[in-house]
Amino acid sequence: MAKIVGGVTTSHIPAIGNAIAKELFEDPYWKPFFDGYPAVREWLDQVKPDVAIVVYNDHGLNFFLDKMPTFSVGAAFEYTNKDEGWGLQPLPPYEGDPELSWHLIESLVADEFDICSCQEMAVDHGFTVPMSLLWPDRSKMTVKTIPVAVNTVQHPLPSPARCFKLGQAIGRAVESYGKDKKVVVLGTGGLSHQLDGERAGFINKEFDLMCLEKIVDEPEALARYSIHDLVRLAGAQGAELILWLIMRGALGEKVSKVHSNYHIPISNTGAGLLVLESA
Repeated sequence: MAKIVGGVTTSHIPAIGNAIAKELFEDPYWKPFFDGYPAVREWLDQVKPDVAIVVYNDHGLNFFLDKMPTFSVGAAFEYTNKDEGWGLQPLPPYEGDPELSWHLIESLVADEFDICSCQEMAVDHGFTVPMSLLWPDRSKMTVKTIPVAVNTVQHPLPSPARCFKLGQAIGRAVESYGKDKKVVVLGTGGLSHQLDGERAGFINKEFDLMCLEKIVDEPEALARYSIHDLVRLAGAQGAELILWLIMRGALGEKVSKVHSNYHIPISNTGAGLLVLESA
């Protein structure tokens, strides 16, 4: 039977992709951020997942404001990456797992979630930056991928409680899959940041550290926030915390914390990193 072995939270801002391309790993600005990731890669080498479910938000590459589904799941054989205008070089396609994708989609719909199923899907930095951080050597990467795109751009956004429940439904779907697969769930984005308006550059370190603590053993406390609460406390783009809650919901009630890191600022963002192992 399939099993979720754990989850990872990580920022996905495009500046990280440019820093990777320029190999700024020892740069004083970037070093405290990049130093958090070797421990994550060591854990991934130990658990050896077969599939990564990547929960992220699209930034206009695959969806735009005229058509913005709330929840979308990729069901393709591969996922292409294209020029987004951030100076990021397009990367080779990522391999999908369409059989598990369709099982996931069918299970979620049966669980009363309305899913946009995507048999073709372009993935942007929200997907590729986490994958590049966790599996930097593409020649050795054997993990297959399933993108789960969530609307964090066009209001109304799905509530934290709804997203936590979606994560729980993803957990049930994986557990009901009949083939032996080890699955890791990535919750990307965040933490606090605001890119525009009067509060541009806003970071709430106290709130970020609270989230890194509560999401381990008390995720329901975070799920009780409203979207307006998250925007007020974490900035307009800090609402991406809902992507972390999907990851956490998928892992089940009991988890153990393997590793965490927090660094500010990275491109006007509170960059949180967390590895949780399923009980």
